[in-house]
Amino acid sequence: MTNFLTKAELTCGLDSDRLRTDVLLAPYTTMRIGGPADFFYEAQTTPELVNAITIARESNVPFFLLGCGANVVVGDRGYRGLVIHNTARTITVNGTRITADSGAIVYPDLIETAVRRGLSGLEHYVGIPSTVGGALWQNLHFLAPPPKRERTMFIEEVLKCANILTPDGEIRRVDCNYFQFGYDYSILHDNDDVVLSATFELSPASEVAMREVMAANLEWRALRHPPLDTEPSIGSIFKKIEGIGAGRLIDECGLKGASFGDIVVTHRHANIMVNMGAGRAADLQGLIDHVQNVVAAETGYHLETEIDFVGEFDPATTGTPVYLPRPAGLITAEELATRNQKYP
Repeated sequence: MTNFLTKAELTCGLDSDRLRTDVLLAPYTTMRIGGPADFFYEAQTTPELVNAITIARESNVPFFLLGCGANVVVGDRGYRGLVIHNTARTITVNGTRITADSGAIVYPDLIETAVRRGLSGLEHYVGIPSTVGGALWQNLHFLAPPPKRERTMFIEEVLKCANILTPDGEIRRVDCNYFQFGYDYSILHDNDDVVLSATFELSPASEVAMREVMAANLEWRALRHPPLDTEPSIGSIFKKIEGIGAGRLIDECGLKGASFGDIVVTHRHANIMVNMGAGRAADLQGLIDHVQNVVAAETGYHLETEIDFVGEFDPATTGTPVYLPRPAGLITAEELATRNQKYP
């Protein structure tokens, strides 16, 4: 445990009923990986979130904001500091604008609120595990709309403005341009601002039509992404390589099914690794290193990860991976794409 602050000192400013010690973080991430946090606090409202961050900053306590845990790997040794679990989820509607706290879940909470009120623009991101804060952090995106899926749609397209907490403790309202959005990028990667809430400008549309888009996107995603409840993952491991595809390179190198421990390159999509049970961060790191080394040696391309690594890690697993067979009846993303080309 950290030696710079005690729980008694933290509870001077935080609700002691929701401040816990030595909390295992694996259940709070979509890949079910991660050791214990020294301190764990659940912020249920935006004022509580601001207060927790302010206390951590003023006390020089390392802190980490945790939402859905969908794009993060926590080390096996855990996190030395305060993990603030953001569950501030208030959503309000004013005409065609929806404002949501940063801890609100994009799907179903935010999207369902919009669709039930006949407001379009968010339905494209159905099925992607993310909070509102996480959506702005990574400029949430999806290949849509169906059936042609000719372009990638980004959350920035419907973002009107947001409230942020600056490193100086100031609450500011900023517009969309402030975030300097890119592919899997926002300015939040490079500064210490924290999103408190976001307002989206949507358009009136038919609920029936939006639900058709949602159903099509959920079906399309299900054929490519493993179900999180039975095959926990963090989505794509490596950044997109324009015109080539990281998954295609990994597949061409014959790396589907490669595994260390319970972490395996899924046969569904070569750019996704899943936890088949008792997976460890060390095994994930080792498999990432192996895939990068093989792809670089055989193709000359260097794969860069697009996930965040948080906390303290054991040494990565080394050696030769075990290759698991493809499950019977599974349709890969590549086969699906080929089938759709033949039968549009």
